[in-house]
Amino acid sequence: MDKLNCFSIIGISIVTTNENGQSLIDIEKLWDRFWSEDIQKQVPNKISEDIYAVYTDYENKDIGKYTVIIGLPVGNLNVIPEGFIGRELCIGESIKYTSKGKMPDAIVATWTDIWQDQELNRAFRVDVTVHGEKYYLGDDAEVETFISVTLLL
Repeated sequence: MDKLNCFSIIGISIVTTNENGQSLIDIEKLWDRFWSEDIQKQVPNKISEDIYAVYTDYENKDIGKYTVIIGLPVGNLNVIPEGFIGRELCIGESIKYTSKGKMPDAIVATWTDIWQDQELNRAFRVDVTVHGEKYYLGDDAEVETFISVTLLL
């Protein structure tokens, strides 16, 4: 996938912050819940088996609260199971990163690069990590991350 723009997602969510490493704890708990409760099988109207980790609702760029949703892309939001969240989101202009190697280490390395990139003109709209078929390839795994940016004219 080269570009990702508007999509609908149903999944589970948490509001977190990067302050004091809280996001690492919260996001790990959310992933644990995703796997232990077999959330992937509970999402109705899914259009693929790709798992999306969505970062949105940024309160104040990287220093405030934001929402993380882990779920699957869906054809519509007509049925949202209790305890789940459904959202229609648009990334807009974005830059794609590809994480390669053992997960989640490769994703953590990619996000570390993103957070440290002073040249990246992040828009803090919607950022998405797509865990597709290659996510399950062990040490050869691949995951794509799309970061919303503001184009400078």
